[in-house]
Amino acid sequence: MKTAGQLIQELTKPGFSFELLPPMKGNSIKGVYRTIDQLKEFNPLFINITSHREEAVYRNTENGLFERRVIRKRPGTVAVAASIQHKYGIKVIPHIICSGFTKSETEYALIDLNFLGIHDLLLLRGDKPRRPDPLDVPSGEVNAHAIDLIGQVNNLNKGIFLDDTLAEAFETPFSYGVAGYPEKHEEAPNLDSDIYWLKKKVEAGAEYVVTQMFFDNAKYYAFVERCRQVGINVPIIPGLKPLTFLNQLTVLPRIFHVDIPEDFAKELRKCKNDEEATRVGVEWTTMQSKDLLANGVNLIHFYTLMATNSVRQVASAIY
Repeated sequence: MKTAGQLIQELTKPGFSFELLPPMKGNSIKGVYRTIDQLKEFNPLFINITSHREEAVYRNTENGLFERRVIRKRPGTVAVAASIQHKYGIKVIPHIICSGFTKSETEYALIDLNFLGIHDLLLLRGDKPRRPDPLDVPSGEVNAHAIDLIGQVNNLNKGIFLDDTLAEAFETPFSYGVAGYPEKHEEAPNLDSDIYWLKKKVEAGAEYVVTQMFFDNAKYYAFVERCRQVGINVPIIPGLKPLTFLNQLTVLPRIFHVDIPEDFAKELRKCKNDEEATRVGVEWTTMQSKDLLANGVNLIHFYTLMATNSVRQVASAIY
């Protein structure tokens, strides 16, 4: 079976892919299926399934001790990926992240994925916890950065496990992509440093790059050009998200550290409600998509969180 990177390279017409979230703990997978049912007609090349660390709070108890309570958890990335691949026959790419997971937990997740016949991954550092957790995983037991996670996956591909035991290499090795940031990762000192580490990840084996969302295509083109200048020659897939709520005009820049162009912001400021903002968001993302395709992009990746219907409208206009 061809890897996602190979399929991207072989595209002869514009391709479509999207990302979705596993349901929150206790919720049904039916919501995931509804998203796929609305978008499968556009023949997605693959579907990404996100992975998330749990979030916990600590409360005082009557005996003077602290009680740890998990308040948010999205379990099931591996199970959701397997379910989608079985039900729809569409290539799935689960996210494997560093943050909140030990190297041992990662190893077991990879072994499970191998058993399930899922060998495409997106390797990420992952978000840090919103609140400090005094019982968080000790630093030596986790992969600190995506480049460390890549090293663990590469070792497992060779049959090298964490306890230094050797086994027969998997019949099908894992292949993987990584993330890129046209407007710089929030923790990078500058864009050149960010691109330096991106090149290290590609040299280590990443077959493609998926970008953080952006709303200004000029920043994507400039990012791709800088990557090419330093020898990053793998596909760099633009990631787009239709804006669907009026408050995202200020929320998205704060959370994702992205700029919203003034022309877009001006139209959003005219909106009186979320319905009007959603319409403007679809129009802007459609404009972005058409421009990207006209400039030789062969695959656009969409972030569907709270935007499935908008993604469908954009896809209908461009595919």
